[in-house]
Amino acid sequence: MLILDNPTISKVLTMEMTMAALEASYLGIARGTATCRPRIDISIPTSDPGRTYRWGTMEGGSTDGYFAIRMKSDIIHYETNPDGSRRQEKFCHEPGLFCGLILLTSVETGTPLAFINDGVLQHLRVGADGGLGVKYMARDDAEVVGMLGSGGMANTFMMAICTARPIRKLQVFSPTPARREDFAARMRARHGIEVQVCDAPDLVYRGADIVAGCTNATAPVLDGDLLESGTHVLNVGAGGLPDARTLERVDAYLRFGDTPNAEGMDAPISDEHLTWKVRRAGETAKAKRAHGVMLPEKRVTLAELASGARPGRTNDDQITWSERGNLQGAQFFAVAGAAYEAAVAQGLGREIPTEWFLQDVRN
Repeated sequence: MLILDNPTISKVLTMEMTMAALEASYLGIARGTATCRPRIDISIPTSDPGRTYRWGTMEGGSTDGYFAIRMKSDIIHYETNPDGSRRQEKFCHEPGLFCGLILLTSVETGTPLAFINDGVLQHLRVGADGGLGVKYMARDDAEVVGMLGSGGMANTFMMAICTARPIRKLQVFSPTPARREDFAARMRARHGIEVQVCDAPDLVYRGADIVAGCTNATAPVLDGDLLESGTHVLNVGAGGLPDARTLERVDAYLRFGDTPNAEGMDAPISDEHLTWKVRRAGETAKAKRAHGVMLPEKRVTLAELASGARPGRTNDDQITWSERGNLQGAQFFAVAGAAYEAAVAQGLGREIPTEWFLQDVRN
């Protein structure tokens, strides 16, 4: 059995590999050769009223040979940005440290194959969703990106967008001037593109073919009134949804697919995640669920696009939006499997005895 840490994943896993693995996995869900469930969170209050413990898992597997469960152990709290907006923060053990693990197993034998730190892989798979959205829904001549945000997700979204299209220019805004200047310098060096650092968020929309909101803000950061004709929209944060005005203006919407039916259920589960919660004394229950299928009359799936059953964008003036994250359980077995195979081929990873995880007492 292998231990694959983040430096090892950085060496073996590329954005091209990640996008290919996700696309194959989503199409496998549509064909019925793969399955997954929604993300499930368990939320428990801590002794600090401003902090909550959250355990999150998502899992899935395929007849191609791999199963994986991704597990997260987080302390959740909220901070206020200089502009008054709120953002979600998290840590494990102490601020600056995180616990996210992927257990990869063999479908053929049940054998545990690897424990993988999820940090680098997680960022790549989120960005890859954006890249697939650009591949299938952005205009063919898209070359200018407007980016709101300059953190880790903005970094991998740019990797994916530049993989999907020959990008010429990036326009970026984030609230902290030093962070956006640093991000701009890294993007110039990495992608060899022109980068305009914007002093106000409205400037990122001007002439942008692709607009991406990549923040951990709890409220939408996009402004649909500023979108220009023909723009493709991506969004991370705020529950995965752009602002209401953007949704009003969207002409075509890509949702990669839906979680398959559970045995005995008549319909797919449209929720991206489900939460079970221990409430604090006096806390009232809130009817909060994941958003599920949006804009059903404008929705197209990846399987429909790949097969030609339905078109996505039908002209260059349409505003399009591609969702991300609704098939999280289908992401980790595919991307972790690809990373595991590459690590084995290159002789990387730390070996530990497989028998540590096996027993002769029947479970």
